[in-house]
Amino acid sequence: MPMTDAPAAANTDWGPFGRPLFDDPGARALSRVGVVDVGSNSVRLVVFDGAARSPAYFYNEKIMCALGAGLSESGRLNPEGRKRALSALRRFQHLARGMGLPPLSAVATAAVRDASDGPEFCEEVLRETGLKIHVIDGREEARLSAQGVLLGWPGAYGLVCDIGGSSMELAEIHHNTVGRRVTSPLGPLKLRDIKGGRRGRKAYIAEVIDQLKEEMGAQRDRLFLVGGSWRAIARIDMHRRGYPLKVLHEYRMSPRDMRETARFIENSDLGKLRNACGISSTRMALVPYAIDVLTRLVKTFKPKDIAVSSYGIREGLLYEQMPQRLRERDPLIEASRFAEMKDARIPGFGKTLYDFVSPLFNGAPHSKRRLVKAACLLHDVSWRAHPDYRAEVCFDNATRANLGGLKHSERVFLGLALLHRYSNKRQGSAFDHLYGLLDEKGQHEAEVLGRAMRFGAMLMVSDKGDIGKLRWQPRKRVLHAALPDAARPLYGEVAENRLKALAKALDAEVVLSFTKPQSPQEEAVHTAEVPADTTAAPATPRG
Repeated sequence: MPMTDAPAAANTDWGPFGRPLFDDPGARALSRVGVVDVGSNSVRLVVFDGAARSPAYFYNEKIMCALGAGLSESGRLNPEGRKRALSALRRFQHLARGMGLPPLSAVATAAVRDASDGPEFCEEVLRETGLKIHVIDGREEARLSAQGVLLGWPGAYGLVCDIGGSSMELAEIHHNTVGRRVTSPLGPLKLRDIKGGRRGRKAYIAEVIDQLKEEMGAQRDRLFLVGGSWRAIARIDMHRRGYPLKVLHEYRMSPRDMRETARFIENSDLGKLRNACGISSTRMALVPYAIDVLTRLVKTFKPKDIAVSSYGIREGLLYEQMPQRLRERDPLIEASRFAEMKDARIPGFGKTLYDFVSPLFNGAPHSKRRLVKAACLLHDVSWRAHPDYRAEVCFDNATRANLGGLKHSERVFLGLALLHRYSNKRQGSAFDHLYGLLDEKGQHEAEVLGRAMRFGAMLMVSDKGDIGKLRWQPRKRVLHAALPDAARPLYGEVAENRLKALAKALDAEVVLSFTKPQSPQEEAVHTAEVPADTTAAPATPRG
């Protein structure tokens, strides 16, 4: 699906989408668009909206149809599953019309492409609903899944493994490109039909994965897991470990964790485990087959670690049509900027605030500075929340929101910084159990950032103009705050206490100055020192 700026391209065949999603190569906002994924196990509708580089899920519905059940023996789609899938697609088309969406884009994977009645099913869907299904082959499925991972993890490298009901695909990613890719029949629905019980099944899995390794070569980097069965296993791993943050995207497991979870599943009552982890009975029935595949996969490829991706084929279809300039943007920053423009009281002030607080993080690596920038863009998007709960709402949004390009520890950093934007204290909140995902140094840096934003927000009048500069001398423990003379009326008791609170977090003395320009050629600086006693309790206004 090559991109082009020519208007005539709108009338050409754009594959599954039927039209270009990003007419403007510089587009930053995504017009609401719906994607349907007709899988071997489930049929899902996702409607994307929001920042083009980091799309949000406006609507997300999945119906378990098991189209691929019994396919190995009959060669045809599961009759009951076919009825359920058709009913689901009718519903999705009706929902799309109600939402005023452009035509839905639909892709089908292993079950429909392998079944003898797959073309007949597609014709029936087109006749009954008007929805055209594009059937993709295994290598294309692997490529799109890998691109979905790249949408969430810019610059990611490693091996992407996408498991569906009837197939499993592998693709390598490096330097923002997809390399070798293969497909296999290792989907749980097909594995149920393998003769010889578990021993026969494990021997078959080992044989297939050894063949896949011959085609893919050594893959010792990160293993990215895409697919519902993998996510179910990750939920079980979280349950076994008592992991506090129930966000699957970017969840990490070590090979040792995976082996211990495999033993845990084997020795557990699956019914009780399903209830404890909130997994559907249909999905849980496939977990024993999927864990055997994952165990052998890890044993064969020996990845350094394992990461779960909630992004897959659907997101890969979006990435496919993105102009290169858009692909190169940071999804976290794009999503944060979009949220600021949509929800902040003064859109655009986030950049000014970032320029103001960034001297506190001189020398910090890019990975930290991007979090600082995201926090500044998000610092005011939760202002509608009740003042008594605003700090906790900020933390909750940051740690649980659909944001790409964030490790769990980085989610906690961002959440703590935004919590401290509205509160000097973090102890005693409903999220104390999550703070341990971030080391003590990171927690302190997040507090400093939050208090700096809390002070800088007192100077928020418009998205334009200079609010001054901070300068930090860590060896001397001196914090310089140089504010424009025009901001003098804004520096009242509350602002003073917030500056003291920032200095206290830094264990610093404060030097405050006001700069009054006298002419285009020179400025006169009037300096007034703030008392070095920073132990006074800061005020806690509701703004």
